[in-house]
Formats: sequence, C-alpha cells, structure tokens
Amino acid sequence: MLDRFELLKLLGDGRFHSGQTLARQLGVSRGAVWKALKKFEQDFGLEIHSVRGRGYRLGAPLEFLDANRIQASIKTATRCLLGQIELHASLDSTNHYLYRLAGNKAQAGHVVIAEHQQAGRGRRGRIWVSPFAQNIYLSLLWRFDFGPARLSGLSLMVAVAVARALHRIADIEPELKWPNDIHYQGRKLSGNLLEVQGESEGPCAVVIGIGVNVSMPAAVAEDIDQPWTDLSTASGRQISRNDLCAAILDELVIALTAFSESGLKSFMPDWQRWDGVVGKSVCLIFPDHEVEGEVRGIDEQGALLLKNRHGLRRYQIGELSLRDAVNSNQGLNRTQ
Repeated sequence: MLDRFELLKLLGDGRFHSGQTLARQLGVSRGAVWKALKKFEQDFGLEIHSVRGRGYRLGAPLEFLDANRIQASIKTATRCLLGQIELHASLDSTNHYLYRLAGNKAQAGHVVIAEHQQAGRGRRGRIWVSPFAQNIYLSLLWRFDFGPARLSGLSLMVAVAVARALHRIADIEPELKWPNDIHYQGRKLSGNLLEVQGESEGPCAVVIGIGVNVSMPAAVAEDIDQPWTDLSTASGRQISRNDLCAAILDELVIALTAFSESGLKSFMPDWQRWDGVVGKSVCLIFPDHEVEGEVRGIDEQGALLLKNRHGLRRYQIGELSLRDAVNSNQGLNRTQ
C-alpha cells in the first residue's frame, strides 16, 4: 500500500523526481504515484508540477516534521518530563485528538503534532486555517493535582511561553494580546486553545493547543479575515519548524512546572515586556454588551485591567478589540 506521506517526503527537496523512480522507491505502480499526487493537490491544495520527461516536483521545497529530530533538539531536563511525541500527516484537530486520549488516561507530557488539520479550531469555535506542512499545529497534555479553579491565568502563561520560543528561534519581539494571542507589528502570528478535563476539586488535565503561522501560503490565507503575518515574514528568513517545535515544548514544560508552583506571578515581567495592548484604547466585547476603556495591564490572576469613567475594573472574560478597529471588524466572522 502506498504511504502518501512518504511520497511527499521524497518530493520535499523541491527537485524533479521521475514517476518511475518514485514508484520503485515506494514499491508501487507509476499510476498509483500519479493518483496519490492528484489526491494531495485536491485535499491539501499543494502545488505539484508535472513535466513530461522530468517527472514531478513540489512548487516549493518543504521541511517535514520529524519526531526524532524534535526529540533530539529538546533539552535533556525537559525531555524527561515529556511523553510520547505523535506525528500525524493529517488530523481533524490536534486538540480534539489529544482530548480523546486524555480521557483514556494518556500520560502527562503526551504531544500530538500534525502537518495538516482538517478542522483546526481557535477560541470561540473559530476556524484555524491549517495548510499542509507550512505552520505549527501542536497539542500538549498536562496534568495538575489541583482543580480547574487554580488554572486562572494559564492561557496567559502559555502565550508567554510561546512568545519566549518565538523570540529565541526567530529573534523577534512578539506582542501579547490578552488573553492568549501573539501578534507581530499588529498582525496575528500565533494563538492557543486550552481544554480542561477533571473534577472541580482536582485533579485535572489540560490539553494545550498551539498554532503558529510559520510560512503561510498567500492563496490559503485568503480565508483569514483579520490582519495576520507569519514567522518567516516577521524574521526575514526561513524558520525551521522542527527547531520551533522543540523550542515551544522546552518553554512550555519549564513554564508549566513554574505555574504549578507559583501561578502567573513569575511570568508577569515577560508579559509586561511584550504586552501589545497596554495603554491603548480598546473595546471589550461580550455577547450582550461592550465595555470601552484604556488597558492598564493584567493582574496576577490574569485578569485584564481596564480604566474608564467608572474607574479601574478587572475582567477575566471578553473579546478584546482595539477601539479604533471595532467598526472595520463588525460583521466579520474572524477565522484566525
């Protein structure tokens, strides 16, 4: 049986490979190779060139994720706290998949990464655009011996951990947007989605989903209806997705260990360093009303501090939008 993922790996260098050579390497017919590549074009929107006498090649080289390479790049102290790293060509959603495993007693530190998501999700049920082998779609399972009530501020901690990884690998200054998004020069670069299982008094498990735009194809990005960027554009160079996955896992494990002991307190300096909305006029949107004000930062529980004519108020939920951008965003069903 043809392993379509292995076929794509053979084409990953962006060079021409004859159908005969590909078929021989994979132990299948040339017709099976042709059908598989057509299927990839249809399912994943990949650009595959076919030239008589030369064979097939991808429109651009691709760096495929490699679980062994990721594991080898993770620091030894971190590696011992991680479990299995599962790598998939395509999943409905890494969070959905890992959430099911969590209910079946998967170990803390279990990691699921996909090259493609068929139904990637962001906050509030939004779609997360997930082209094949271009970005990061990663989920990590973590278990706490206390209940969900003590998880206040966890999504902010995750954002700080990912921002640290982006700074370390791409040498950029990210911008944190409460509660869990990362921007660069006002454009969305990354986000996280947390899903919790467990009893109110504990213990509990959290599936932490991370999405990072690394090299977003322009054609696919037409489905994103808010300002966005990717890491290659922000850094001005190609970024290794394998190195980035390892850095994210390193920073997450370090951060989760610290959060278990002291909550959000130790992450406040980095949040303040990269806070992208502090001092700005914003609109905090709720299902039935809106609140305007100026952002004064966050507190140690992760609540947003908003100053307006009613005084300084704290908010733990709500959709944050820059006030001067609200009108242009109204009516949009934002996808990422």
